Amino acid sequence: MNKIRKGDHVVVLTGRDKGKRGTVLERVDADHVMVEGINVAKKHVKPNPMKGTTGGVVDKTMPIHQSNVAIWNAAAGKADRVGIKTAADGKRVRVFKSTGDEIKA
Repeated sequence: MNKIRKGDHVVVLTGRDKGKRGTVLERVDADHVMVEGINVAKKHVKPNPMKGTTGGVVDKTMPIHQSNVAIWNAAAGKADRVGIKTAADGKRVRVFKSTGDEIKA
């Protein structure tokens, strides 16, 4: 079970974007996530007349390793770790480690 999923609000723990918050847009692979507005790089793009695109420098969101982000606990107002517990109906649910509250996402 992935502890960080698409749609989660996360905060960056390390790197040049440390302290910034954003929403997970997608999981690239087992270890990397794309976060909105985080790890943005300049990419030089060639024009493509067949597609009707112009060339130039564009901003592109790059993947970030999931160990460098933590889920945002709005109730506590800080970053938090994620644990997994089994609910009464037998399903596995994600919970905040500090409070034990279930993560709604």
